[in-house]
Amino acid sequence: MPKMKTHRGTAKRFRVTGSGKIMRSKAYKSHIMTKKSQKRKRNFRHETEVSKADQKTVARGLGLR
Repeated sequence: MPKMKTHRGTAKRFRVTGSGKIMRSKAYKSHIMTKKSQKRKRNFRHETEVSKADQKTVARGLGLR
């Protein structure tokens, strides 16, 4: 049976940590930044874990599990 191919769009948006968590970047940080507070913009820089509901779908796209 051939190998599973990684979905390239998924690979560009998510990464897997050493412990196996799937991380994503935050939304709403690309434009209309003038009305957003500095604290809010600063918090957009950090990654967050993918929700439990989406983990299975994302993992399949990354060629995991």
